[in-house]
Amino acid sequence: MDWVEKLIRWFEDPKVGAVGGPNFAPDSDPFGAKCADVAFCTKFMTAGTRYGAQPKGTLVPIHHNPGVNCAHRMANLREVGFFEKGCIGAEDVVLDAKIQRAGHKIFIDPTNVMPHRRRLPFRPYMKQMRNYGYTRMVANKRWPEIAEKSHTAIGFFPWLVVASVAAMIWGLATGGAADEYWLTLSGEWTMSRIAFHLPGGLMVFYIGLSWLGAAIGTSPHRSIGTVFLAPLFVFLAHWAYGQGVNKAWREIRKTGGSAGVGNQIDDRVRTA
Repeated sequence: MDWVEKLIRWFEDPKVGAVGGPNFAPDSDPFGAKCADVAFCTKFMTAGTRYGAQPKGTLVPIHHNPGVNCAHRMANLREVGFFEKGCIGAEDVVLDAKIQRAGHKIFIDPTNVMPHRRRLPFRPYMKQMRNYGYTRMVANKRWPEIAEKSHTAIGFFPWLVVASVAAMIWGLATGGAADEYWLTLSGEWTMSRIAFHLPGGLMVFYIGLSWLGAAIGTSPHRSIGTVFLAPLFVFLAHWAYGQGVNKAWREIRKTGGSAGVGNQIDDRVRTA
């Protein structure tokens, strides 16, 4: 495999501070991991993740490359002090922010793919997503330039889901789905009918957008089965990531912004 050779060739250009590439699940991964890969690479629904990023061009400027497929100029790493101390989660995002703060540029080679195993459903997959949400919000507080609105917005996703389900149950119980116009736009739009149909319509739109995003995504593991299950895997990722964001919000409110410093989490048991 010529992965290293393809990366280091770019450092002949002095303006290249770091370079990376996309990563996908290897062909040997089980079906569930391939479903996760398709979800990670789904367009519209992944809040700017770079796992399957394949922009047009030979060497394209980018703000972040996942640590599983990247190389940095050693002089720049020494200049910024390598990884941030205590930064277990989002450490690669913070490192890239430090590199760019120092005035160096980061690029992606869309053709240099690295196989990377995905977590299996459902517990490992969701635990990883919760940790991503928590550690990214902590990092955003410490490094405001890496924050994106999508990271904050997804924190409201679990609350929106709970509110939508509650509204549908109330609408159903009060007759919102029982009248003769329930599948049409005609008839009187009572509060119970709105409470039932509005969340239901949003759910249908969410599923349809997930299917479309998966079908035109970048994962090489797109198939009838993986694309069909994409809405489930996207939903689980949003739900778990949102839980992690909410955990970070609670800690930040208590500590005034120092949440997670030297105490960020991952999903491994460390004995030393």
